[in-house]
Amino acid sequence: MKPRHTGLTHLLHSTRYSWKGLKAAFRNESAFRQELAIAAVLLPFAWWIGEGPISWLLLVGSLLLVLIVELLNSAIENVVDRIGTEHHELSGRAKDIGSAAVMLSLIMAGLTWGLLGWEKWMG
Repeated sequence: MKPRHTGLTHLLHSTRYSWKGLKAAFRNESAFRQELAIAAVLLPFAWWIGEGPISWLLLVGSLLLVLIVELLNSAIENVVDRIGTEHHELSGRAKDIGSAAVMLSLIMAGLTWGLLGWEKWMG
């Protein structure tokens, strides 16, 4: 049996696996690349729109939430595709639910940026 990593060794291995996952998502998932590009464009504006640490955190956090949910959705899609490429109701449902989660995170980010932007310019 392979010895388990603990402590700092575990942290280093986990970090390497996380970077590997981010690189795989960037390489293989166009939606992730698009959302990352949008986040990179919007991120500097968070400093300008956010009028304190809480509003800044809401702006940045909503962008990160979209990326996190997209990563999870991509993981679900990959697992489903690994199981089989033939159409199955449950496979389709799993993919649709993952897609709905991404949509809701995008709505949340849009509302957050819209409301805080409105407050900045109209408030």
